[in-house]
Amino acid sequence: MSDAFFERALAAAREEGDRMACLRFEGQAAEGLDLSDITCRETVFQGVHFAGCDFDAAAFYGCAFSQCAFTDCRLPRSFWKDCRLDGCKADGADFRNSRFRDCRFTGALLRYGNFSAVLWERCALTDCDFTESSLLEAAFKKTVLEQTNFTGAELFRASLKGLDLSRCTLDRVVLSASCQELKGAKINTQQAAVVARILGVEVVP
Repeated sequence: MSDAFFERALAAAREEGDRMACLRFEGQAAEGLDLSDITCRETVFQGVHFAGCDFDAAAFYGCAFSQCAFTDCRLPRSFWKDCRLDGCKADGADFRNSRFRDCRFTGALLRYGNFSAVLWERCALTDCDFTESSLLEAAFKKTVLEQTNFTGAELFRASLKGLDLSRCTLDRVVLSASCQELKGAKINTQQAAVVARILGVEVVP
């Protein structure tokens, strides 16, 4: 069941031209709600659990999410600007064709998600987990990655040029046969051995 306070705030936002601003939600539950096309500004979400919600084409500006969960949620074509996500869980969420600009992710669980054709621009991702997620044709521009786990992630045709991946986990990543996705990226010697195996090169100790 959704929290009545959150539902009232959403209803008010619809009446105000799909706009929500300068609010704080703490410990609320939102289940099966339609948040598509909502524009949310300067709002804090603390421990909010979204379940089966639709955020298609929603936009967030200057918002903060802490210890929130997005369970079975759809967030395609969503836009995020100057947002912070700390300790959030969005396993299996659908973020296809979304845009993140000047955002900071810390300790986020993003496993088994769909991040195909997502643009990450001037973002910082620290201690995040993309295990077995799809980042098909995703693009990273001027983005910093620290201790981020891409184990089993699909990075086919992703744009990673200029990224420092040396402090990330790249085990079993899916790349093109030529590993062109890593062209212009920085990797460490252990990761180079993983790439060599993909290329069919035998590394002799």
